[in-house]
Amino acid sequence: MSVSILAATLTVFGLAPAAPLDDAARLIEARRIWDEAPHCAFTDLIRFDGRWLCTFREGQRHVSPDGAIRVIASEDGERWEPIARLTSASADLRDPKLCTSPDGRLMLTAAAALHDPGDGGRHQTLAWFSQDGASWDGPHPIGRRGDWLWRVSWHDGTPYSVGYSTEADRPARVARLYRGADGRADAFEAIVDPLFEAGEPSEATLRFLPDGQALCLLRRDGAEPSAQLGQAEPPYLNWTWTDLGVRVGGPNLIRLPDGRLIAVVRLYDGGPRTAVCRLDPGAGTLTELLALPSGGDTSYAGLAWHAEQLWISYYSSHEGRTAIYLARVALPDPS
Repeated sequence: MSVSILAATLTVFGLAPAAPLDDAARLIEARRIWDEAPHCAFTDLIRFDGRWLCTFREGQRHVSPDGAIRVIASEDGERWEPIARLTSASADLRDPKLCTSPDGRLMLTAAAALHDPGDGGRHQTLAWFSQDGASWDGPHPIGRRGDWLWRVSWHDGTPYSVGYSTEADRPARVARLYRGADGRADAFEAIVDPLFEAGEPSEATLRFLPDGQALCLLRRDGAEPSAQLGQAEPPYLNWTWTDLGVRVGGPNLIRLPDGRLIAVVRLYDGGPRTAVCRLDPGAGTLTELLALPSGGDTSYAGLAWHAEQLWISYYSSHEGRTAIYLARVALPDPS
């Protein structure tokens, strides 16, 4: 049955719009768009074929064996309907991500946390492909078993991803740079191994600049939990790293048409929240611009630039039930 969510605005929630920390960032609106499962989390967002697609995990809890991938669609960002649900009898499906391949297909990736991993590793990254977001071909295993390829980014017809080891018996966690073998989206090979191994590297987003430079925004936990910024020139075999000095979760990154780099992450200082930040690779800084209405179990944003606004999907439990939200943020050029 088609379900529409006519989500209320912040004032109906009884919340005042969050005050911007910088004059160049302003919250236009934030609305709850989905809460049909006990725990809805780990989002991504894409504009495809003239409409919005949002994907996320549904389950009983933050970690539970019943995790499934939901895809919902909207023409305007206000009314949403479910169009697909991907499940597995043998795994908890987690952290779905969306992108488009050069042939115009949607690509969805997620990690399968296996119920019975045996000796091969607890996680297997999977990929599905679709022409419309409703019917999906897959799953196709990608990357080595035991590595979590967290997000796929395309550059010059080739997919790239950072995968991190998840095996508990490893002496240290390692992140690797993967590339689609022969440019394929269903066969990945590690081309930099290790890419990063200090502390506990995990979730990472790659973005490619117009001049071909690659940036990697990497989460690091452990004894020194601070985000890392990697930079490399083609063919992306040699990387330099800068410690950003701030702990983050769920890192995502987008380059605006004017060249500014905007990251949306979970910040922890003063309480967990989903925050819009400015990334300056030259200065090696990540500066909070705006805290979205959020708290508790939160973050894992999807990002899209549309109609001169930054559209952000994310999840949060600040209203009690962990739900999916959509925010629109104005980021006028401060110059």
